[in-house]
Amino acid sequence: MASLGASPQSHSVDHLDLRRSNLGLVLRSLRDHGPRSRATLSSELGMTRSTVSTLVSELAERGLVREGKVQRSSVGRPGTAVELDGSRVYGLGAEVNVNHVSVLALDFAGRTVGERRLALDARAMGPEVVIDHLMRLVCEVVDELALGGRHAAGLTVGVAGLVDRRRDLLTHGPNLGWFDVPVGELIRRRLDGSFPVRIDNEGNLAATAEATPGVPDRQDILVLFGEIGVGGGIVADGRLLRGRRGYAGEFGHIIVQPRGRTCGCGRTGCWETVSGLRALLELVAEPHDTIRNPALGLDERLAEINRRADLGDARTLDALDQVGTWVGVGAAILANALNPAAIVLSGYYSAVGHHMRPAVERALGAGVLAVDSGGTRVEISTMGFAAAVRGGAMAALEPVFADPSGIPRRPQPAGPAGEVMA
Repeated sequence: MASLGASPQSHSVDHLDLRRSNLGLVLRSLRDHGPRSRATLSSELGMTRSTVSTLVSELAERGLVREGKVQRSSVGRPGTAVELDGSRVYGLGAEVNVNHVSVLALDFAGRTVGERRLALDARAMGPEVVIDHLMRLVCEVVDELALGGRHAAGLTVGVAGLVDRRRDLLTHGPNLGWFDVPVGELIRRRLDGSFPVRIDNEGNLAATAEATPGVPDRQDILVLFGEIGVGGGIVADGRLLRGRRGYAGEFGHIIVQPRGRTCGCGRTGCWETVSGLRALLELVAEPHDTIRNPALGLDERLAEINRRADLGDARTLDALDQVGTWVGVGAAILANALNPAAIVLSGYYSAVGHHMRPAVERALGAGVLAVDSGGTRVEISTMGFAAAVRGGAMAALEPVFADPSGIPRRPQPAGPAGEVMA
């Protein structure tokens, strides 16, 4: 009579799945909470000390963790902390926006180890030329890091517009002037399978970067990413909300001025027409002013706006107040609907946000029905234009945190008694 029990093969598969899951649990704990002793990991994860030690040894063989500092406690013997090792694996984030392309490499411990940015007019150049420029930056970073023995876990590219992630297709990029562009295919063709490639909306990636793991006040936030357009992301309970088909976060196309100017999307009065970078530049200076010169780097133009504001220039201050008020008007609409803990000003907003913030907060307070803006505070990102590429690099590393077994092992030095040192 045949046995009705599970086959040895299924037991083996279950064991492998459990091991992969446990390896990921250890890594995510170190990412979210910082270096931990084996004893602390054992207690927090509900595993035996020997299980944790075995998992740590395997992760060290894959170059993902290493020994850290000795941790002393009030009871028991001192323990050596385990920490993420950034010396071997990194994630690549990249961005295609109207005024620039950029690349950032983030090592496994969360440190920036490579960065490139190029100012250009993406709308005038078209997809093929822009992707060529982007891939040149990517290859420069990859080649540089390869000299140190590091290798890329993957590349995530943020694009300004509606992205069909299933097909890696930019379906609608009005500010770029790109429609139904197979961005993923264009990039993969140039990389020739060097590492996994994913495409996403740049606002969503910026939101991912701002939702700091392990920080409670950053688990329910709205991120407003200002560029020529205005996008962003919704983070609830630490998770990015994408919507039914992944198109959530196109905040810039809320209608706030029905008789206003025509938007790049073809409609009238979209929020980004009064709060995007173009609106600020037009208000702050005449067409012949250097601030309006697209050949000048955006960082330089924003620095000049800040310089004039710091000197008390009336036109500059008035422009920042007007745009800040419109930012607050749209933010209030979103806050009434979602009641986030914080609205984070990212992208170009972060560069001039200290001048705009009073106007944003006034309009937010006036527009939110709940007392005290419903507890929603306004914060200014410290990442600036790097938020999207940092979020992309984090996304490229996420598969490693989910399943570290994809990273090949490397030989480890033996300790005094032949024990592998983690």
